[in-house]
Amino acid sequence: MKGSETLHHSVLLTEAVDYLVTEPSGVYIDATFGRGGHSREILKKLSADGALIALDRDPDAIAAAQASEFSGDARFTIVKSPFAQLANIIDEKKLTGKVTGILMDLGVSSPQLDDAHRGFSFLRDGPLDMRMDPTQGVSAAVWLSDVDEKSLADVLKVYGEERHASRIARAILSARELSPITTTKQLADIIAAASPSFEKNKHAATRSFQAIRIFINGELDEVKACLEQSLDVLSLGGRITAISFHSLEDRIVKQFFQKESKGEEPPRGLPLRESEIKRNIRLKLVSKALKASEQEVQYNPRARSAVLRIAEKTA
Repeated sequence: MKGSETLHHSVLLTEAVDYLVTEPSGVYIDATFGRGGHSREILKKLSADGALIALDRDPDAIAAAQASEFSGDARFTIVKSPFAQLANIIDEKKLTGKVTGILMDLGVSSPQLDDAHRGFSFLRDGPLDMRMDPTQGVSAAVWLSDVDEKSLADVLKVYGEERHASRIARAILSARELSPITTTKQLADIIAAASPSFEKNKHAATRSFQAIRIFINGELDEVKACLEQSLDVLSLGGRITAISFHSLEDRIVKQFFQKESKGEEPPRGLPLRESEIKRNIRLKLVSKALKASEQEVQYNPRARSAVLRIAEKTA
């Protein structure tokens, strides 16, 4: 996650950037700028000829970049965009196939969680919005006002891995018949009352809030799209470093890296020798999956679930 406004809590900062920056004069992309924790570290490693293009769809992140030291660095450019538009942005800049590294720090950022008005957190009462770009799409409140029970239960189960999805969905629909659900506290209280059991050190609304946020922002589809586009964007030897914070994101990254590092398997039953099989291998794994150290987790508890994966383009 990206750092807060005053304290930078970029998880696995040193590891991610050290693996990413292989050429100081290269072109790099921070696909999730946040408040610039990773961008700042990348720029420290770049020469005067290097370049960093940062992306973020959150208007607050764009404003923060423009009001900081980044705005005076000629090597730095920021673009307001979801990272699923990566290929289009890089093509417009005529840099397709010339990018040296892409960093993806997935999920919601610390400033988004800490700002009650953004509606991401059940720990702070605020408008039930949850959009990473509040100018696009529908808010969580609007979606919940109209969604049917089965669709809601499916979202909670698939994106939140919530065991009590049907029960919680039923409770939410019953509650909205009495009063519109417009704040994070309202929703969190409904979920807590509907949950039959509580996990140690985890609020009953954790999974449901995660699920609704992921759905509202199309986060998993964004990750898949960015990964697929990265292979055209990168130069040979270019790297992707991806930091995930929950199993759904990490599974997508892991499976993509595995598929592209092993290549496609031929249909079963074909009488082919191994030498005759064209696997079209496009990536190699640079390291095993890395996790935050105990010291980092103590300093920043949100790092506990973080997983860093690194791959390099080979073809």
